[in-house]
Amino acid sequence: MLETLLIRSRATPSEPPRRRGATSLGPERDRFGVLKGVLAAVPWLQVGLGAVIVLLAALVPWGTGKVLSAMDQQILAVDVKGEFIGDSRVAIARAAGNWIGKSYFATDLSDIKASLERRPWVESAAVQRVWPDRLVIDIREKKPLAYWTDGRLVSRTGELFAPPNPEVAGKLPRLAGPDGRVRDVIEMAQTMSEKLVARGLGFAGLSLEHRGAWTLQLANGIEVVLGRDQVEERFERFITVYENRLAARSDEVSRVDARYTNGVAVKWKAAEAAAGPKS
Repeated sequence: MLETLLIRSRATPSEPPRRRGATSLGPERDRFGVLKGVLAAVPWLQVGLGAVIVLLAALVPWGTGKVLSAMDQQILAVDVKGEFIGDSRVAIARAAGNWIGKSYFATDLSDIKASLERRPWVESAAVQRVWPDRLVIDIREKKPLAYWTDGRLVSRTGELFAPPNPEVAGKLPRLAGPDGRVRDVIEMAQTMSEKLVARGLGFAGLSLEHRGAWTLQLANGIEVVLGRDQVEERFERFITVYENRLAARSDEVSRVDARYTNGVAVKWKAAEAAAGPKS
């Protein structure tokens, strides 16, 4: 019994005392192992390539600017292309001469384009560079369709313009009316012209008054009054009467008034001469 108690009460030996100045290397080794693992997980090849790409992206604009500066020349010549009626190749080249001596690369082509398209006859201008010192300008002029009120011209696209030399457009029909209704006048004129030409008659002009009345002018000098209402029906009635009754005596007709319900009123040149002042 005594022996058993002694065994149970025997003290557990304690850890041997550490020597002064000694340290444990276990935790440090663990920290270095974690760091090595992190470094090993980093894709260094991709990081390096990314850094190179960023560097090149920063250097390309700088290098491009240096190359362009070295290659830049002065504009020494301008070539003008296009078919001209109202404007001229020489005048366009002279206008573009303001850019002679300017920087080949720094010159804004949109400025040249805008400047040329302000000319009355120019519908569009295309400008391009030709290395090393040349500009090529392609001009498209407005195509005049008819003379308009006050001596202006109306183009085939329905644009009104006032060049200093409208007479160069040559012999064209004469249209008239409020500026805001130019397209209405063109549409009506085209419809009537097609029907007249199909019957061997020439179209000379069409006018629309502010109050809405239409008056047609034929190439043979006959004036046809159509009024404001039922214009198309009145025009068809005139065509019918002309073909049946007036064609053979067209050189004697001065004016036809189609503003009647069942017919037309004809004014003869002989009657005009008889009603004129006598000497």
